Amino acid sequence: MALVSLYLFLSAINIMGAGLKSLGKSTDWIQAAMAQGDNPLVALFASVLVTSIVQSSSFTTSLIITLVAVGDLKMGTAVFAVMGANIGTSITGLIVSLGSMRIKRQFRRSYTTALMHAIPNVMTVLILFPIEWVTRSLPGSGGNGVLTRVSLWITELMGLEPGGNPTSPIKMITKPVVEVVQSVAGWLTENAVTLGIIIAVVGLVVLFTALIGLVASLKGALLQRLEGLFSKVVFRNDFFAWLSGIGSTVAVQSSSVTTSLMVPIAGAGIVKLRRVFAFMLGCNIGTTVTGVLAATANPTAGAVTVAVSHVLFNLFDNALWYPARKFPIRLSKWYSGLAARNRKYAFFFLIGVFVVIPVVGLAITEVFFFSE
Repeated sequence: MALVSLYLFLSAINIMGAGLKSLGKSTDWIQAAMAQGDNPLVALFASVLVTSIVQSSSFTTSLIITLVAVGDLKMGTAVFAVMGANIGTSITGLIVSLGSMRIKRQFRRSYTTALMHAIPNVMTVLILFPIEWVTRSLPGSGGNGVLTRVSLWITELMGLEPGGNPTSPIKMITKPVVEVVQSVAGWLTENAVTLGIIIAVVGLVVLFTALIGLVASLKGALLQRLEGLFSKVVFRNDFFAWLSGIGSTVAVQSSSVTTSLMVPIAGAGIVKLRRVFAFMLGCNIGTTVTGVLAATANPTAGAVTVAVSHVLFNLFDNALWYPARKFPIRLSKWYSGLAARNRKYAFFFLIGVFVVIPVVGLAITEVFFFSE
């Protein structure tokens, strides 16, 4: 039961991603949203919105690298888009946490876990975005901010050899289920937009169904075995939890999978929340490996620089928030308490941060600041 639920859970994430990517490609709005020249705010907000919709920072980062390589997006602006991808990738865990809303205590733990991934990413962007924007205007900067300049310097020292595009083992394992859903949906309609919506909705239904089964399994005899394994081995201290986050994310090449899978595990009480925070920081480091490997497949200076800036962003995120971990952990617990008492707060954060703010931000910056 547990293995079947886990397989369906992982399949659901990829089904939703396939549907939403299909929807985005069919309308060509993703490329149009990202390729906005020299506007840092548009790059940031568009990247948050795109990553939130396709639920894959790897997809967004690859798109950013491609746009830089073909000259549709300036390298200095691409760094702001990378920041947005780090925010947008948090949405999957938050969606997964909603599956436990009917059990107040479990929902509070699950939502806290998801917030411990989202909140540090948002706060890191609030710190680095203005620094990067201001420093790109300094004399001798060449129009590049400090993060971009450091990334360029590291790129010059690296001398990376070309490599192959990485293949996610999770995508390979769940590919049969995704293809079946795509085939059935394709039989129902030939309209690309409708097809994408149907696949995404099916993925969402499968996700919540699998989550119910997964949580039920975790509450049984499996709970005691996993609790011993996690507490004594994988999560026995913060360092091991951090390494587990890196290793698991590198292995499956998707931070959305590893962070969202941790949500029901922590929600069931198997892992202590203070260990979860270290795990989430490790996932942020692990997700940069995929970007570096993808960049070395076509190692232009721009592509590698964008990948390096992604690494530097998450190293800064780790170096800043682990010593100051009490603040994001307490903030996550406080807000999850509000959401547990009144569920509308969970939807306010989800819709506000990942949809309303990016859309309104795009509209305001285009109309009032960058209109010709």
